[in-house]
Amino acid sequence: MLTVRAMTEADVAAVSAIRVTGWKTAYAGIMPRSYLDRMTVEADALHRRHHFKRTREDTTNLVAVDAAGRVVGWACLGPYRGTGARATAGELYALYAQPSLLGSGIGRTLLEAVHAHALARNFDPVLLWVLTDNSTARRFYERAGYVADGAVQDDDYDGVCVPEVRYRRNL
Repeated sequence: MLTVRAMTEADVAAVSAIRVTGWKTAYAGIMPRSYLDRMTVEADALHRRHHFKRTREDTTNLVAVDAAGRVVGWACLGPYRGTGARATAGELYALYAQPSLLGSGIGRTLLEAVHAHALARNFDPVLLWVLTDNSTARRFYERAGYVADGAVQDDDYDGVCVPEVRYRRNL
């Protein structure tokens, strides 16, 4: 049994553990090893706790919780931060599931909750950015009805250019 609820400050450590483990698992071979090796749960939790306290009212943080009460996934939604989209566009800033539980429906459950929150907030479409070489995530979003819309951007990680592609889904 999986439930989705609003994230609390007490969830920050669990969310950081999922996020850091997720990056080190999903982005191995995509991101520079030096960057991934420097990531720690403790540093991420410190940053995330600060960010969580400053989160604007228009940002929604959700966690997926298993039957034992453990946080096993996290998603974050808010207004689109870029250009080239309608003013009503929402953005899925983050979606992570515990890597050891991939394929168990956590991501799908969180994404359905994100869509419900987006509709309630009149966000349409929902946009998100995916690393171009993250084929697993791209397939996940494509199965959920997202399509690459042609927008691309590059981020720099330790001097390595890492390209991203934007996906969109009309609700």
